[in-house]
Amino acid sequence: MLHRYAPQAPDDDLSAKPQPQHCADLEAAVDEILRRIPGDIGLALPLGIGKPNPLVNALYRRIAALPERRLRIYTALSLEKPKGRTELEQHFLAPLVERVFGDYPDLAYVGPLRAGQLPHNIAVQEFFLKTADYLGNEAAQQGFICTNYSFAVRDICAQGVNLLIQAVAARVNPETGEREFSLSCNPDLSFDLLEHQRAAGQPVLTVAMVNEALPFMPGPALADARLFDLMVEGPGCSHALFAPPNAAISWADYAIGLHASSLVKDGGTLQIGIGSLGDAIAQALIVRDSRNHDYRAILAGLCNGGAAEAPDGWQKGRELGRFEQGLYGCSEMFVNGFMRLIDAGLIRRLVFDDLALQQLALEGRLGAAPDASVIRALCERGRIASPLRASDLAFLQSQGLLQAGVTLAADSQLLWQGQTWPNQPEALAPELIGLSWRRAALMHGGFFLGPRDFYQRLRELPEGLRQRIAMTRIHYINELYGDGQGSEALKRAQRRDARFINTTMKMTLLGAASSDGYESGQMVSGVGGQYNFVAMAHALPDARSILLLRATHDNAQGLSSSIVWHYANCTIPRHLRDIVVTEYGVADLRGCSDAEVIARLLQVCDSRFQQGLMDEAKAHGKLPADYQLPASARRNLPEALREQLRPWRNSGVLPDFPFGTDLSDEEMQIVRALKKLKHASHHPVELVKLIVKSLGPQTPVPEAWLERLGLHEAHSFKQLFLRRLFASNL
Repeated sequence: MLHRYAPQAPDDDLSAKPQPQHCADLEAAVDEILRRIPGDIGLALPLGIGKPNPLVNALYRRIAALPERRLRIYTALSLEKPKGRTELEQHFLAPLVERVFGDYPDLAYVGPLRAGQLPHNIAVQEFFLKTADYLGNEAAQQGFICTNYSFAVRDICAQGVNLLIQAVAARVNPETGEREFSLSCNPDLSFDLLEHQRAAGQPVLTVAMVNEALPFMPGPALADARLFDLMVEGPGCSHALFAPPNAAISWADYAIGLHASSLVKDGGTLQIGIGSLGDAIAQALIVRDSRNHDYRAILAGLCNGGAAEAPDGWQKGRELGRFEQGLYGCSEMFVNGFMRLIDAGLIRRLVFDDLALQQLALEGRLGAAPDASVIRALCERGRIASPLRASDLAFLQSQGLLQAGVTLAADSQLLWQGQTWPNQPEALAPELIGLSWRRAALMHGGFFLGPRDFYQRLRELPEGLRQRIAMTRIHYINELYGDGQGSEALKRAQRRDARFINTTMKMTLLGAASSDGYESGQMVSGVGGQYNFVAMAHALPDARSILLLRATHDNAQGLSSSIVWHYANCTIPRHLRDIVVTEYGVADLRGCSDAEVIARLLQVCDSRFQQGLMDEAKAHGKLPADYQLPASARRNLPEALREQLRPWRNSGVLPDFPFGTDLSDEEMQIVRALKKLKHASHHPVELVKLIVKSLGPQTPVPEAWLERLGLHEAHSFKQLFLRRLFASNL
């Protein structure tokens, strides 16, 4: 039976709660948790890097040794250092993992979960899995909770939660000198979870562990220390953050990113995700702004379908200009690509948390800093009164429009620095006007994850820029209707010309998308916030949902099309179809008939599969019997794509790693050879070709490379064979 933790103070009044009990020892913290919750534990953990791994591991080990106690863990995205599946991969990864991941401690429950060996009294349930990591894993698949990101709190709490443990950042406030705490990378669900449980009369024991490596994020991520019942800080708490290295951007991903970037409107709103596709979009946007002539030439080449010139009208619906107004970022995941866009000056459009101010911003009436004209406009619109009331004063100061020290004198005049001033908002003295905007954001994010230099950049941000990046609740970002953080009208005003860009795995010819799982019911990842963003794109009059799709995928079963006639798993239903982008172009499906949807998707399909798909659509009576593909769509092949992009890749405009990599040049060469071997292992004909090639003259391999792969002293037939295959692939 789940034990309901008894709170130390009224749930709705943090001021009445005492400061948290401090623990300098992980085991002592576990002792206190078990003392305060004597029964079964329902543990909620943030997703990604917000987990306090050392404390979670200490609790896991303790419960595992206490068969009479039960622990059920509710979370998402449990991260583990890469290990490699083959001996070659394991040998290669070992020094790389040590260098990149440092002292990051793996979660103690992940290994047993993967092996199907969790203790009988411990269970793990996740609503988003690390991509493709748990296919075929019965415990993970059976424990999976299918829910939208913004509904995760509701659905997890229904399982029973009485303990929340979270890693937090701490610092001394540069203005007040007081110590303060931040939920840093994960304010996404924790605030909502605590409020949900307390409103339901099911309070939660809340434990924070300070990890000094976490970047401190201010604004909505700030957490009053009294939010927590226990604060754990001391030896063993701080450790390196999980930092996946940047992935190389493939030919197809660059083409997809370039097409998608031409749909982003200047002055609009942007959402993208993590990985090579997100990086490809970010780099394409930077090229569009900084090398616009080259950008237009690249797009023209991609759109010509192998013809001598791009077809007429290829620019229709495309946004090809530089960013004069800049963009606003609104994405559940704040990734390295966004940071690069901020540093490049593309993400710079400020949004405000007050509707009257936001409307003035949309009208172009707000400058880079506050001025008296804004206060006059607010007065004219009735947002503030004349003379100013105490509430007006507080509002103007909270937004940075008035100097912080301005107060109301006894005679209702304004008092500042010992001098009184007329209380006339229509004509305030310039000395009283604030110097910079407060509570204005150029980026809203729910959680972040990225490579090491991304975290380092966040730690080193100038305070002014740090204040502009608002890590906040996922409900605020993923939903349009009003909540405690903002009204629907405010969100609509902020999210002008939004482009919500997400990735999918499969697309049916009728426009339904599968992004989270297979037809078999096996879950690859999870819905996350994709459905919410797609629905929001339809709810906002000037927004678009853009689903990115690699036209083909290649695995042990061979090459197949990602666009299919039918697919049993559906993440986005066909009635929400909008824009689909593959490496071969853009298919705008909104408002189209089924026949037009099929025709447009066929035109961005890989040409090796177009005829079969077209025949199937005709056989089902969904496409006219005399329909023929236009000539411009008949050369949708990887070779033609590479031909168009090769000059730009060779010139460095579209590099493999536009935002750097943790791999050395030698490691990248080894990785390429290993990828060829891995690919060939799933394709017998290709493997035979490699074997034949390996029988010829060998490329000299540096001894250090062979040692890195454990092949420097090859004796067995298998090792000698692998050594020759590796050498022939360099």
